[in-house]
Amino acid sequence: MSSGQFIKSFIYAWRGLKFVFKAEQNFRVQSFAALLVFVAIFYFPLAPWETVLLILLVIMVLTIELLNTALERFTDLLKPRLSYHVETIKDIMAAAVLLTSLAAVIIGSIILGPHFIGLIKWCILIWKA
Repeated sequence: MSSGQFIKSFIYAWRGLKFVFKAEQNFRVQSFAALLVFVAIFYFPLAPWETVLLILLVIMVLTIELLNTALERFTDLLKPRLSYHVETIKDIMAAAVLLTSLAAVIIGSIILGPHFIGLIKWCILIWKA
């Protein structure tokens, strides 16, 4: 692959991200949650494996949402929205996003929960002082 082709593929990918960010509210919400996770990663003293796991979870949720959006758009091209099969495919993809998001929230809570509890306790102590 030439450098020109590589740059074009990067531009296409960026264009796809921009499209999904503008068109899909769920992707914007998930992106905001990802931003909060990255702030927490830099703020709290985490073990390297915790940082890697949180980053992987964020990327996994956003990637599944991108795949969900792509498959939704594709199925809309093939059949009308009222088709039972299209509806089922969309429901299955939504379930994939839901399960991935739930796993991310559970694992993220296990990793970050104690840090947030410590921060809240510290804030209460400062407030009472």
